[in-house]
Amino acid sequence: MRPRPPVMRQKRRYILVRIAPVGVCRDQKQIYLSMIDAATALLGDVVTGLAQPAIIYCDDQFVIVRCRRGSEHEIITALATVISVGDRPAVMRAVAVSGTVHALKRQIRLVRPVSETGECTIGEKYFTVYRYPRQKVDLVEKSIKDQKLLFFTETDLEER
Repeated sequence: MRPRPPVMRQKRRYILVRIAPVGVCRDQKQIYLSMIDAATALLGDVVTGLAQPAIIYCDDQFVIVRCRRGSEHEIITALATVISVGDRPAVMRAVAVSGTVHALKRQIRLVRPVSETGECTIGEKYFTVYRYPRQKVDLVEKSIKDQKLLFFTETDLEER
């Protein structure tokens, strides 16, 4: 049987979804079941069935969900209600919607690997540096009695 011409095909939309925290679950089936449970609970069986959601790409941080055109807003709303994947807590947030998978794969920005913790000196005080994804850095003062957090303000950054 020959494939249908483009005019007769069903129009589809693809949703790029970020999963937080990173690396919660790589199992595509668990992510699909969490998405379908949330969509069915929020929208019902009929609307979820008409939307025909499916996961077509999955990695540590991102998932690409396919659905019928016109139902992408309902699926995005249902994805926002996901609170766990499998037995681990997780959230799913829609990043972008497109008509092609290729356009969404260009928008995937991976979190840079976190480097090792280090030490730094500011003035006469020693701090331990903890780096997190999205360029967040915590400085914890090393002391005999206790640990203190250091918070920078704009004036501190301008002085240094």
